[in-house]
Amino acid sequence: MTQTIAVYPGTFDPITNGHIDIAKRAARIFDKVIVAVASEVSPSKRPLFSVDERIEMARQIFEDCPNIEVQGFHSLLVHYMQAVKADVIIRGLRAVSDFEYEFQMASLNRCLRPEVETLFLTPSEKYSFISSTMIKEAYRLKGEVSDFIHPLVEAELHRKLRGSE
Repeated sequence: MTQTIAVYPGTFDPITNGHIDIAKRAARIFDKVIVAVASEVSPSKRPLFSVDERIEMARQIFEDCPNIEVQGFHSLLVHYMQAVKADVIIRGLRAVSDFEYEFQMASLNRCLRPEVETLFLTPSEKYSFISSTMIKEAYRLKGEVSDFIHPLVEAELHRKLRGSE
């Protein structure tokens, strides 16, 4: 019997509890979920963490999840999926505002590789409004973000943004 493999792609800069929630819920549906950390980011995004740091944080967070694997990728998503023999893309939708962009991406991916399906999951309500960008901004301004990120991520944010405080 063939394994059903899903890929949950993103920059995860940094990974939030919303991302973790989506990945773990996807892991209940599929035999294997690959959290695919993108090394190529859009020019409008300037990552705080290197791809290696983002991969390492995710690996540590998911180390107790036997069917979640973390990998980096640096190609077109559908090419990466072909290489890892995955046919399902997992995407999180926080609000209606996410839908238009995600729908366009799902349509493009289906045009490029017709056998690829995109599954949209909504995060738990308590994480439905958070984004990595919001977390970084709140933390920079000394906001309390511990409810929205893993303690490991908070320690890494402290190291990057507050240093020797």
